[in-house]
Amino acid sequence: MGRARRTHRAGALTLLGTLFLFLVLFQSLLLLVGAPSASAHSAVRNTDPREGSVLKTAPREVTMTFTESVGITDDSLRVLSPENRRVNAGDTEHVSGSSDKVRVRLRDDLPDGTFTVAWRVVSADSHPISGAFTFSIGEPSATTAAISAEPAVNPASGALYDIARYAAYAAVALLIGVTVFVLACRPPSPQPLRGLVRAGWWTLFGTTVVLVFLRGPYERGTGPSTLLDPELIENTLTSRPGWALLARLVLLAGVAVFLVRTEAALRRSGPEGRTSAPEPTPTPAVLAVGAFLALALAGTWAVAEHASAGIQVPLAMTSTVLHLLAMAVWLGGLGALLTALHRSETPLPAASVHRFSRLAFASVTVLVLTGVYQSWRGLGSFDAVFDTSYGRILVAKVCAVVALLAAAAFSRRWTARLTEVTRPSKTRVPEMAVSVAASDPTPVPAPGPTTDAPSPSSAAGAEGGAGHRALRRSVLAEVVVGVAVLVITTVLTGTQPGRAELETAAAESNASAAAGGGPTASTTLIPFDVGTPGGHGKVQIVLEPGRVGENTVEAVVIGPDGGIATVPEIKLSFTLRAQKIGPIDAKLTDQGGYWGTRSLNLPLAGTWTMKVTVRTSDIDQVSETRQVKIAR
Repeated sequence: MGRARRTHRAGALTLLGTLFLFLVLFQSLLLLVGAPSASAHSAVRNTDPREGSVLKTAPREVTMTFTESVGITDDSLRVLSPENRRVNAGDTEHVSGSSDKVRVRLRDDLPDGTFTVAWRVVSADSHPISGAFTFSIGEPSATTAAISAEPAVNPASGALYDIARYAAYAAVALLIGVTVFVLACRPPSPQPLRGLVRAGWWTLFGTTVVLVFLRGPYERGTGPSTLLDPELIENTLTSRPGWALLARLVLLAGVAVFLVRTEAALRRSGPEGRTSAPEPTPTPAVLAVGAFLALALAGTWAVAEHASAGIQVPLAMTSTVLHLLAMAVWLGGLGALLTALHRSETPLPAASVHRFSRLAFASVTVLVLTGVYQSWRGLGSFDAVFDTSYGRILVAKVCAVVALLAAAAFSRRWTARLTEVTRPSKTRVPEMAVSVAASDPTPVPAPGPTTDAPSPSSAAGAEGGAGHRALRRSVLAEVVVGVAVLVITTVLTGTQPGRAELETAAAESNASAAAGGGPTASTTLIPFDVGTPGGHGKVQIVLEPGRVGENTVEAVVIGPDGGIATVPEIKLSFTLRAQKIGPIDAKLTDQGGYWGTRSLNLPLAGTWTMKVTVRTSDIDQVSETRQVKIAR
């Protein structure tokens, strides 16, 4: 008997460990196949000077406007001259009264040529974004300032940060869900669930500490080697995401005290305590303190993610807190139910299962209501459902939730059957059989005359045992699908909302239309390497005005030493695959120091594929392609 129980416990622990490992491996797979670790939640709405513009006189400052408020550092905007020298006259700052506008003042003695603006900010929902654009004074020129193609987040730091975020979500679900299961469903023996609560608390504590140290490298785009950089740690501790993480640590200390005292109180009020109550019942004070700690813990997520930016922030933060708590109660409670069904020495009463069934139904109701609101807030229109990454991931989540509800329906069916089995029968049953049936799902029939027909208690016990086994299978299915829902939800929090994505596209379109009345230019810097000594460098291609119709092209080769280099030939062609147009040969000619043409005609607007071929000798050449947008 003891060996069977130990085997049962080991099997349950192995099962839960496998599910947690599945969560981590699934996250790693998402990172490997390119799921965004931190998509741009804010985006550039406008710049002054405009991207690619050619100015007659030098501007006094560079201003950028974003789709939401952003956080900055002193060097969030770096303006580089054609010689790759900084021309900032001061630190980056917010425009007075506008948290979504930033600016930096420039020196007074700016020369003519093409300038590069490299920028890096942090969105209001705590995700870093970066980029670069160019503008010219007088006329475009060659520039040695390289536009970085690196992502806003270092891949190693981003992967570690995301894994910690995923583990934190799983841990808070385990911590809150199992605790609520113990207090609300009142299993006869909470002993098997203590390990889950402790695992949830320690995992959440550890991941929070890790996130405090990873936040700096994550925001600055540096590698894990800067984990203990004092400056980055200081920046984290003085930022809103850092305050949220510190508040979470303080709350976890309070949670630890709450758990210890609650466990002691339940033990005193339990059947083995002095009051000999039929089952441990939490007091209203315990429930009030627990509710406050759970709400506060959920709030540390709401203040640092999607809900903290955009429209209807107070309502969105309230919805996010309720959504997170409902998710934790449902999914964490499922883990507790699965553990209780497998590991409890005393069979789980149908009353406890029935209580959780009602609790899960309430959680699902809250999830649906808050989920509908958050979907509307994140998408904004039906077009965003399938036209944006956020919308497509949301559809995947809805499908997973539907599968989870289907599994939950089976669990509720078996819960109802177990409840029916444990109800007193109208048929007179010997007292001993009744007492055994109340404590054992497969009771031994009471002594009595032997008949061919099974006793009522025996039939109920057999049905109860089959019901428990079926319930275990359906709950296991719920837990597996629930883990998938949790993973998709965390991916969704790292994806730019569809509303913001469409607003950004509209802003870019309006900016292009507004630029139609004046001269503009598109500057592209393309590295190349033919594989021979000294056969590498960069080719800078300036396309002016970058609109439908006739365009001027200037192609300059920058050698390994950063100076202007000459090559025997440069070929350039444009293809619009969407309309099956091209390739259109630009027919560049040597203009003495650069290759160019003034008669490139592009007939349609869209994203064109630009192919450049650089020949460095009679036999050595290499081709590279880039995407360029041509406005109307």
